[in-house]
Amino acid sequence: MKQIFLDVMSMDRAKELILSRVLELLDGIEMSETIDVVKSRGRITAEPVFAKYSSPFYHASAMDGYAVKFSDTFSASESEPALLTIGKDTFYIDTGDPLPEGFNAVVMIEDVNIVGECIEIYQPLTPYQNTRTIGEDIVSTEMIAPLNHKIRPVDVGAMLASGCVQVKVRRRPLVTVIPTGTELITPKEAQKGIKAPEIIEYNSLVLSGLVEESGGSAVCNPIVKDDFDSIKNAIRDASLSSDIVIINAGSGRGSEDYTASAIKELGELLVNGVSIKPGKPFIAGIVNNKPVLGIPGYPVSAYLTFQLFALPVINKYLGMSHIETDCIKAIVSRNMASPMGVDEYIRVKLGVVKDKYIATPISRGAGLLMSVVRADGMLRIPANSEGVKAGSEVSVNLINSINQIKHTIVCIGSHDNTLDILANALKIKHPELTFSSAHVGSMGGLMALKRSEAHLCGTHLLDEDTGEYNVLYINKFFNPGDITLITLVHREQGLLVKKGNPKAIKGIEDLVRNDLLFVNRQQGSGTRLLLDKNLRERNINPYLIKGYDREEYTHMSVASAVLTGLCDTGMAVYSSAVALGLDFIPIATERYDLAIPTEILESDIIKALLDIIRNDDEFKHSVLKLGGYDVSMMGHVVNI
Repeated sequence: MKQIFLDVMSMDRAKELILSRVLELLDGIEMSETIDVVKSRGRITAEPVFAKYSSPFYHASAMDGYAVKFSDTFSASESEPALLTIGKDTFYIDTGDPLPEGFNAVVMIEDVNIVGECIEIYQPLTPYQNTRTIGEDIVSTEMIAPLNHKIRPVDVGAMLASGCVQVKVRRRPLVTVIPTGTELITPKEAQKGIKAPEIIEYNSLVLSGLVEESGGSAVCNPIVKDDFDSIKNAIRDASLSSDIVIINAGSGRGSEDYTASAIKELGELLVNGVSIKPGKPFIAGIVNNKPVLGIPGYPVSAYLTFQLFALPVINKYLGMSHIETDCIKAIVSRNMASPMGVDEYIRVKLGVVKDKYIATPISRGAGLLMSVVRADGMLRIPANSEGVKAGSEVSVNLINSINQIKHTIVCIGSHDNTLDILANALKIKHPELTFSSAHVGSMGGLMALKRSEAHLCGTHLLDEDTGEYNVLYINKFFNPGDITLITLVHREQGLLVKKGNPKAIKGIEDLVRNDLLFVNRQQGSGTRLLLDKNLRERNINPYLIKGYDREEYTHMSVASAVLTGLCDTGMAVYSSAVALGLDFIPIATERYDLAIPTEILESDIIKALLDIIRNDDEFKHSVLKLGGYDVSMMGHVVNI
């Protein structure tokens, strides 16, 4: 059953082909139903809605007061008030009460003087003053909502106010989501323990949630193992019971990827691969006159291909045109290479620095779900481009709101685990603010500051001659006074090894051993510079170290590589060893600072951040719990 590699299709061509076939399938099919208005919020109208009654449907008082005939008040003045008899010439009336027959105005109760059985009015009234006339809000037969309109709470109110109790809406397309994979287990099963190669299945819940958000109804099938007949039967059964079928995983080119063959045997295969990254193995076809979409198994690919292909299909069933997400222009904070021939979608964090939107790319792997969780938007690098350069202007489709992005503090530079604690502390004290950190190394962060692409930079660059951290580099790249350097923590750096140190690693000298595999930090990071300093002091050629050229961008990534056996050791902070239960061989204690442009120190967002750093004891306590940190100088301004 192994598939023969076919030429992939462009994204635009694939979308055009799928949607044109969906429109053919929907031709003549009734996709509407009549429901109670009270249950219609969020539904799409299948026909225009017209008012049955006017609202109000009688002349009503808009005030508490007395109903009068406006002509009886013509002569009213301060010196000669109009005198009207209660119960004959005037009647007391509450707000909302219908006007008595023949009466056409209301005088407010505070504007009259009661004299026995009469009232005195001191100024004339105009016709229907202080009243709500018939149809003032809604006129009978007036259109309340047009065709293909998403019903809002205010629309529900308007329909009910005008006498409409039922409404014809688009039927929610029923979408069956089928997760596939022999290695998959349910989250409940995982509570009993998990072992390789088992994977907790969650994509079906993500996809079902996206279906519901899009206006469809979702049904999750049980997990289907990697068996051709089982997958084929699941697709056939789902196509008979639902409007759209989404089958997750099994759409690649491996020996157990059966989706394309199953669709082809059951019906018509339209698309077998799309020139996008991530999401290239996307598949689409028609079975029993129902669209079947083969969504790749990697979570980022699943999310992206749903947005690109499944969402427009659901919109067609709902009679809606596909509306692109909000888009902004942003400046890219670092170079991004991209392969020719594919449209690549890159997740980015966004922030506003000096009235410019800054886009910082997040990890690009198709299996990194947290890159979508953390992303503010996605940018598309076209197939005819090899990438974008730092400082280039790009279009970014938003995931989060503009308001949230405008309240984001952008930190670009060296990674430290305390930044996550700081982000959480900021959210607790200032829910309106978000702290975004991008890990490009200390040097990369300082260059981002120089280009006005960040609010602050985490840095720990050592001057070997003086033993001082960061000051030399601030003075080298910035004018005097431009940057304020504030200490966040002192921290222990060293070599991480598995629990029990099975390879008996003692220090830097051991890195050249033939039986050791090392993982490094990226060029420009303070950790990389610290390692290189130690190598020079010992006259060790770095290229004798196996794995010296393999780079990770965070301390936790290094720790994970050691824990999972991808390497034997790597340099990182002590807190990362504590977090993952690793042993630690200390190499140095260093100062980790935050470099902040002096001109924004008094801005509200930076003042809020510094207040936590300097005054929040709970934040300091949380940092100390990580292990390997000294907070005694936290918030101290370093002399430059």
